[in-house]
Amino acid sequence: MATVGESGEVVREATIPTEPERGFASGISRITATVTRLLADSGWSAGELRGIGLGCAGPVDPAQGTILNPHTLPGWMGGDIVTPLRRAFGCPVRLENDADMALMGECQAGAGRGFDPVVLTFGTGIGGAALVRGQVLRGAAGEHPDMGHVPVDPRGPRCYCGTNGCFESLASGAALAAAAAAHGLGDGRQLFARAARHEPAAEGILRDALSAVARATWTIVHALLPERLILGGGMMDEHYETFAAAANEAIAGATLAPKGRVTVARAALGNRAGVLGAASAVLKRPGRE
Repeated sequence: MATVGESGEVVREATIPTEPERGFASGISRITATVTRLLADSGWSAGELRGIGLGCAGPVDPAQGTILNPHTLPGWMGGDIVTPLRRAFGCPVRLENDADMALMGECQAGAGRGFDPVVLTFGTGIGGAALVRGQVLRGAAGEHPDMGHVPVDPRGPRCYCGTNGCFESLASGAALAAAAAAHGLGDGRQLFARAARHEPAAEGILRDALSAVARATWTIVHALLPERLILGGGMMDEHYETFAAAANEAIAGATLAPKGRVTVARAALGNRAGVLGAASAVLKRPGRE
């Protein structure tokens, strides 16, 4: 969380664990308390707030302000996160998918600035988002299209989304950590280290992940023709070049895409992308006028 000024500068920041197992009411209470503390640390009163922007792992319903995610936020399903914060601070509150908020941040002040269309992807899960003609791409009923669940290998692992071998189930940070543990290779970080030492099992898991990246990139490029594909999330801090190479190889072979017009870039804002995007959603309301 962060307080962000009118010109987009971060004033104060704070981080708290989500801990969904403690229940939705506990989450609301801790968020409210942290916002109150951030305001005090920033020297602001609640009356000075233009609004609060919230990025949450989807699915979410932005119109109703509710969370519809039983997969990574168990116990929060159906929770209205907007109303209690609006009542507590007396300002507008806007909820969006966290990938959409991160994309807004990158397009305001990061790797997506000056590009359109733009696609942002990767993370612990793969929650891609797209900006087209300056607006966040929305599907039926205003829902967030989820590029992380594009199927790339029907022989791959079963995913909670209902299909086998989707992009997320093969190439996300969580998927790589699970595959490493299942093969007795430790965690995700150890998987990459073992692959670098050319251990066959680790190399095989990473090869499957990079193949998933290439196939998903091919699909995204042909479906949306973005000017820029941004790779974000914690894995990119250390392994961007590896994943970017797979994406660039797919783009080079994309015969129907304009040559040299689709570029790959590392996300520039890190964890600040979400809070800057949330602030821009409140201050400028891009993508949903």
